Amino acid sequence: MAQGTVQVTHTGTSRWRRRTGEYASLAAALEAAADGDVLTVAPGTYRENLVVQRAVTLRGPEGSPGSVRIAPVDGVPLTVRASAVVQDLHVEGQDSAAPALLVEEGTPELLDVRIVTRSAAGIEVRGGARPTVRRCTVDNPAGIGIAVLDGGGGVFEECEVVAAGQSGIAVRGGAHPRLERCRVHHASGAGLSVTGENSSLEAVGCEVYEVKGSGVQITARAAAHLTDCDVHRTTSDGVTLDTDAVLTLADCRIHDIPENAVDLRSRSVLTLTRTTVRQFGRNGLSVWDPGTRVDANQCEIFDSTGDYPAVWVSDGATAVLESCRVHDVPDALFVLDRGSRVDVVDSDLFQVRNTAVSVSDGATAQLDDCRIRDAATGAWFRDHGSGGTLSGCTVDGTQTGVIVTKGADPTIERCTVDSPAEAGFYVSAGGRGSFHNCRVTGSGGYGFHVIDGCRATLKKCRTERCARGGYEFADGGNTPGGGPIVEDCTSDESAGVRPPAHETAVQTSNPSTSLLGAIPGQRTTEQEPLVTASAEPTQPARTSKVVLGELDGLVGLDSVKREVRALTDMIEVGRRRQQAGLKAASARRHLVFTGSPGTGKTTVARLYGEILASLGVLEQGHLVEVSRVDLVGEHIGSTAIRTQEAFDRARGGVLFIDEAYALSPEDSGRDFGREAIDTLVKLMEDHRDAVVVIVAGYTAEMERFLSVNPGVASRFSRTITFSDYLPEELLRIVEQQAEEHEYSLAPGAPEALLKYFTAIPKGPAFGNGRTARQTFEAMVERHAGRVAQLEEPSTDDLTLLYPEDLPELP
Repeated sequence: MAQGTVQVTHTGTSRWRRRTGEYASLAAALEAAADGDVLTVAPGTYRENLVVQRAVTLRGPEGSPGSVRIAPVDGVPLTVRASAVVQDLHVEGQDSAAPALLVEEGTPELLDVRIVTRSAAGIEVRGGARPTVRRCTVDNPAGIGIAVLDGGGGVFEECEVVAAGQSGIAVRGGAHPRLERCRVHHASGAGLSVTGENSSLEAVGCEVYEVKGSGVQITARAAAHLTDCDVHRTTSDGVTLDTDAVLTLADCRIHDIPENAVDLRSRSVLTLTRTTVRQFGRNGLSVWDPGTRVDANQCEIFDSTGDYPAVWVSDGATAVLESCRVHDVPDALFVLDRGSRVDVVDSDLFQVRNTAVSVSDGATAQLDDCRIRDAATGAWFRDHGSGGTLSGCTVDGTQTGVIVTKGADPTIERCTVDSPAEAGFYVSAGGRGSFHNCRVTGSGGYGFHVIDGCRATLKKCRTERCARGGYEFADGGNTPGGGPIVEDCTSDESAGVRPPAHETAVQTSNPSTSLLGAIPGQRTTEQEPLVTASAEPTQPARTSKVVLGELDGLVGLDSVKREVRALTDMIEVGRRRQQAGLKAASARRHLVFTGSPGTGKTTVARLYGEILASLGVLEQGHLVEVSRVDLVGEHIGSTAIRTQEAFDRARGGVLFIDEAYALSPEDSGRDFGREAIDTLVKLMEDHRDAVVVIVAGYTAEMERFLSVNPGVASRFSRTITFSDYLPEELLRIVEQQAEEHEYSLAPGAPEALLKYFTAIPKGPAFGNGRTARQTFEAMVERHAGRVAQLEEPSTDDLTLLYPEDLPELP
C-alpha cells in the first residue's frame, strides 16, 4: 500500500460482498465506507479535517504506532459522530478555539490514540456521546487535556494527560464520565475539575500530581466519587470544594501538598473513608461556612509540614471524625465561631505539639471514647459560648489535660487524665464547666486546679498521686457563692481536700493562678459551706456617655468611633428636639457593618444597642446574633418562621445578622435565603421602632448583597467600614491581654511583636483581633513549656513573655 493512501476493507453479511479498495484521501475513503468497514491508513501526514459519521474502524497500520498523523492547519482534526473505532492514530491540532478530537454522538471506541496539540482541548466529548477511551494520551500545553461537556459521558481507561495549559480533565454542563487507572500531571489548572449542577465524575485507581493549582476541584453543585486515587505534589490545595459541591473519597491518598490538603466551603459536603492525608503545609481539612460538612471514617491525618491545625472548622461548619487518627501535627482540631461543631468518636489524637482540641468563639466540640496523648494541652475551651462534651475520653502525657477559660462551659464526664506535667483540669479567667466522674492520676501539679473564683461544678471526681495535691480552689473573691461547686469528690492524699457529699463551695483568700497567671499558692484544707447566691439584682443601665467611653477604649476603630458618635449625637439631639416640641429629623437606626473577621463588628454592635437603650430608643438594648443557618429553613415556609422567631428574640434590642450576604448567594437558584430577606424587610417595616437591625460581612460581598436587594438597602441609614488592624494596634491588643492575665512583655518583645504582625500574611485566614489574641495565647503556651522546666522560677520567670515565646509565622 502506497504512502498517503487508504485501504478500505468492505465487509458485509455475504462473503462475496467482501472487497478491498484504495483511496487517495481519508475523506474519500470515509465517504465510500459503510458500517462495519475497516479503514487502514498508510503512514504519512494527512492535512485533512476528518468527520467519522458511520460505524467504521479507522486505524493506522499494525506495528507502526504514531506513523499516521492527522494534522490540518486549523479547525478540528478529527470529529466522531458514530459508534466507530479509532485506533493507533496521532492527532495534532493548532486551533486555540477548537478541540483536537471531538466526540459528538454515539458510543465510539478510541484506542491507543496519541494527541499532541495546542488546541482548546485535546479530547472533547459532548452531548449524548458515550465513548470508551483506552490507552490514549493527551499533550496539550495550550488548553484543557480532556473536556467532557453538556451531558456527555463515557469511560476513560488507562489514559494519560501528560500536559495541559488549563485543567487536566474538565467536566461541566451536566456531564458524567468515569475514569479508570488514569494519570493526570503537569497541568496548569486543576488536575480534575468538575463544575455545575448535575455534573459528576467517578474515578477509580487514578493519580493526579505535579499540578500548578488544585489537584481536584469540585464546584457549583457538582459531585464526584474517587476511589483508590492519589493526589500529590500540587502548588495549591490538594482538593477544593465550593458552593454545594459533593465529594466522596474512599481509600484515597492525599499528600505532599504545600497548602490545605482539603479545603471546602459554602455548603459543600465531603465524605472520606479509609483515606490518608499527610505532608500538608496548612490544614489537613479546612472546613468553612454554615452548611459545610465533613464526615471522615477510618481516616488518618498526619505529618504536617507547617504550623497550622490539622483540622480547622470555622464560620458555622461541621466536621465528624469516627475511628480516625490525627498525629504528628502542631495542633489537631481547631473549631471556632458560633455554630461551628466537631463530633469525634473513637479516635486517636497524639504527638501534637500544641493543643489537641481547641474550641473558641462560641463553637462546640463533642468527643466520645477518644484517646489524646503526647500533647502540650489535651483540650482547651477558650471563651464565652464555647463548650461541648468530652465523654469517656482518656488524656495521657500532656502538660495540662483540659483547660477551661473566659466563660467557656463544657461538660466533661467519665474522662481520665493520666500523668499531666502541670494539672489534670485547669479552670481560670471566668471559665465554668461541669466535671462528672472524672479522674486524674500521677499529676506533676494539681489534679483539679480552679482559680479566680470560677464557678465550675465537680461531682464524683477522683484524684490519685498528684504531686501538689488533688484539688486546688483559689481566689474565690468576695462574691457570694463564688468558687466551684464540689460534690462527692475524693482523693488518695491523707491531707488533701475531701469535700463532703453535700454541695460545697471551697474558697481561699490566697490568690493563685497558673497557666494564665502566677504560680499556684498553698492549697487549702479548710472547707466552707455553700453560700447560695440570690438572683443578681438588675444592674442599672449605663449612660450613653459611659458606653461611649468604653467604645473609645477599644483599640483602633477610629473611623468607626466617629460614625457611631455622630449617629448617637443625631439621635440624642432628635430626642431633645421632640421634648422641646420641635420636629426631629428622621434618623434611620439600622446599619451595615463591613470588614474582615476579627475587626470588632460584634463588640460595636453590642455597645450600639446599649447606647440606644440608654437614650430610650430601645427598651433593653440586648444583642441577638444570627447567621444564615439560624434564619433559612430546609423547606418552604420554615424560613419565614425562623426569621420571625429571631426577630421576636431581638425585640427591644439589636438583631445582628453576620455574613448577611449568604442570604443572597450569587447562584441563588432555588435558595430559601430570599424568603428570609423578604420576611425581614416586612418585619423591619411593621415594627420599625421595636428592633434595630445590623447586617455585617466582608466588604465586597456586602456591596453585592445590597446592590441586588434594593428593598434591604433602602432600610439602612449608613454603612460603617471596619478596617483591618494595623500592626501597632495588634500589639496594643496583645499588651491588653497580657495586662488582663498578669503577664508583662519583656524588653524586646514589643518590637518583636510589631515585626511579627507586620510580616504575618493578611490573607483570608487572617483574623485581626482574633489573630492578636491567638498570638498571645500561643506565647503563653510556649512560655509555660519553657518555665515548666525551671526548678525554682522567679516572679519574672512566671510573668515575662520574651521574643522567643512568639510562634512561628504562618
